[in-house]
Amino acid sequence: MSQTTIRKLAELTNTPVERLLEQLAEAGMKFDGPDQVVTSTEKVKLLGFLRRTHGKEEKATESAPKQITLKRRKVQELTVGGGKSKATVAVEVRQKRTYVKRDAVEETESSERDDALRKLEESRQQQEAEENARLELERKRAEEAKQAEEEAKRRIEEEKKKAEAEEAERLAVAAAEPGRKALPAEGEEPVVVDAAAAAAKPKPEVRRREEERDARPARGRVTRERAPEKDDGPKRYVGGQLHLSAADRARRGANAGKRKGRRGAEPSRQGSGGAHGFSRPTAPVAREVAIGDTIVVSDLAQKLAIKGADVVKAMFKMGVMATINQAIDHDTAVLVVEELGHTAVRASGEDDVELALAAHAAAEQGDAQVRPPIVTIMGHVDHGKTSLLDYIRRTKVAGGEAGGITQHIGAYHVDTPKGTVSFLDTPGHAAFTSMRARGAKLTDIVVLVVAADDGVMPQTVEAVKHAKAAGVPLIVAVNKMDKPEANPDNVKQGLANHDVIPEDWGGDVPFVPVSAKAGTGIDDLIEAILLQAEVMELTAVTDGRAAGTVVESTLDKGRGPVATVLVQSGTLKKGDYLVCGIQYGRVRALFDEVGAQVDQAGPSIPVVVLGLSGVPDSGDDFVVVEDERLAKDVAQQREAKRRETRLVSKAGNRMEDVMAQMGQSEVQAQLNLVIKADVHGSVQALQEALEGLSNEMIKINVISSGVGGITESDATLAAASKAVVIGFNVRADATARKVIETSGVDLRYFSIIYDVIDQVKQVASGLLGVEIREEIIGIAEVRDVFRSSKFGAVAGSIVVEGVVKRSKPIRVLRDNVVVFEGELESLRRFKENVEEVKNGTECGIAVKAYNDVKPGDQIECFERIEVARTL
Repeated sequence: MSQTTIRKLAELTNTPVERLLEQLAEAGMKFDGPDQVVTSTEKVKLLGFLRRTHGKEEKATESAPKQITLKRRKVQELTVGGGKSKATVAVEVRQKRTYVKRDAVEETESSERDDALRKLEESRQQQEAEENARLELERKRAEEAKQAEEEAKRRIEEEKKKAEAEEAERLAVAAAEPGRKALPAEGEEPVVVDAAAAAAKPKPEVRRREEERDARPARGRVTRERAPEKDDGPKRYVGGQLHLSAADRARRGANAGKRKGRRGAEPSRQGSGGAHGFSRPTAPVAREVAIGDTIVVSDLAQKLAIKGADVVKAMFKMGVMATINQAIDHDTAVLVVEELGHTAVRASGEDDVELALAAHAAAEQGDAQVRPPIVTIMGHVDHGKTSLLDYIRRTKVAGGEAGGITQHIGAYHVDTPKGTVSFLDTPGHAAFTSMRARGAKLTDIVVLVVAADDGVMPQTVEAVKHAKAAGVPLIVAVNKMDKPEANPDNVKQGLANHDVIPEDWGGDVPFVPVSAKAGTGIDDLIEAILLQAEVMELTAVTDGRAAGTVVESTLDKGRGPVATVLVQSGTLKKGDYLVCGIQYGRVRALFDEVGAQVDQAGPSIPVVVLGLSGVPDSGDDFVVVEDERLAKDVAQQREAKRRETRLVSKAGNRMEDVMAQMGQSEVQAQLNLVIKADVHGSVQALQEALEGLSNEMIKINVISSGVGGITESDATLAAASKAVVIGFNVRADATARKVIETSGVDLRYFSIIYDVIDQVKQVASGLLGVEIREEIIGIAEVRDVFRSSKFGAVAGSIVVEGVVKRSKPIRVLRDNVVVFEGELESLRRFKENVEEVKNGTECGIAVKAYNDVKPGDQIECFERIEVARTL
């Protein structure tokens, strides 16, 4: 998780960086720049200073805890069942209680009550204000209606007076015209002078009713005409639509009038000009789409604001077949976005954790000091690489290797009188190309071991190429000089053909004749290594957090994930938090190459690390970080990216690939394999070597691979996919063996890599011949270990399966992992030597050249048999 800097804090608080630095300085905290980290304590201190500056008192009880949580853990043992099935079960009871400070509760309740009362008072005041505004509006409307009514009455009076005046004038004009009599006297009937005028004159009763009728509707009509209509205040309508504005009501009223005036005529909706009117865009919208390393097709469609089917269609036109739920890489996504008329930009913020990790590692740089050189021993198989290293280390590692060849990288450091040197021993078999390449990248100097009696071989040439690709100096050790058929000139001539020129021939590569068996020339070789290291001036930072590379990794049943790492800078200590590829953890223990526990390891020193969350890949870099949170975030982000990349590789089906698969013969067979090995390097080498055997007739498919013993899930997967299970220096547990026996899975154990390759190559090539299999004939379990002056460690054992024979080879298993392979030195029943011991019988077993047998180990007796292969 990234920490908060002064710049980020200024952005969050909307404060200029300079002003924030001044406030921090006034609060007594000095910072050199805006990129420094601000801790939580410094933030609280700054907040208290600002509160005091603005006149707010700081609570004295803020530093005191407001609540206390007490936890109680109680473990009891219960006995379940009876008889032979009797078992003891541990029952754990956990209790958790939280005590809250009373004044804190009262303060919280008081603050909540005050807040509720304040909100209630504000609501009441707002209601009173709205009610007063409504009453005032009603009063104004009543006054306006009263004024309108008085105005209507006044107009009626004026019209009445005007009508009376017009009537009097008309009568006067009629009296003055000829042919009319004077007005009749009282009690006499009127005499009509003019018939037309008399017909037009209304009667008094009719005129009075007409005036009353005109006065009644005029009063109401005037009231409606003078009623005010405003948009800026609350309105009281009985049947109106309150959500409409005056313009909308006018528009709807006009449309309603049109519908009444013309039946069937639809009002035009174009150009309505309403507040919520929809207008079609006049041009296509071009968007900027942020794309990371990978993106799911549905997420890309959402960013483009189009349907997912349209994106799939565009990809199909480009020749890429993917569904809506599959992930595509960055380049493909950019092409799709540009094809659809948009702009693609690189997504920012995805590598914030990696940038924080890089900044975290860069902040711990110190002074560089001289460090020991890292030397990699390379060469062809059986040319004496491990034997040469054994003589330097005064040990015998090569004798314990299966078949006499190294199966994985070994890392050692040797303290010689002339200085300390770290050695990496790489395997020489052709299948371990990746291991040799990884060893060349880690090293400072490459020592190429060439047998004087054998000359330059294919793996010798490959080692030269790896050294040149890594750009490291080369020292040639011409081994086996004690043999009479040794010919060092032949070695020099063969290497000169590959641009490796000896110093005595005018070149720059020293050739040192040595003999790993006799021990001659070893001091000259070490002196040449230290001289080359002095010329190179190798330095590294000693103080600070460590960084380096994983040399090898494995899964131990008792200790968990185990990684052999090579420290390249800094000092790795017990208790450090580190991130290693997609794994992280805390260093629980450190061991050197002989198994002794150490507290720390400096530059160029290989150590074994315990405490990781999983088995890292060989070649992964590791970095020590400050806390576990940052390590976990980096590991999770890397794992997510790796998973997305794996999904992209599976989803990127192009039409060309589909057509090529359709054009292949339908008779191509597939051989599914499940590979389990003791170390990760062997898994990687086996997978690469076996998949490289595929041809047009048969395809080798490794459906699963891993480190550790064969488990039930591996056996179930093999049974479901009809795969062959290959165990390389590992064994299946009891549940896995049961699944294998019931399902008929083909399980094969190997300890030498070329035996695996040879058998798979024979099947892949379709050759029929003799197949060499290893059949386990008996297993003995070690109950106790006794010491004998003649035989050393004698294992008191009982045969649990089959029969143990004296003449057959054996292997010593510890936690289902092979720790030794050899032969029996003695097999006794009581005090008598016997040739075989059957199932259920106790015996004493002495293993030849191996004295590290422990109680709980299993001694496996096997035999190699030849089985005729059938179709």
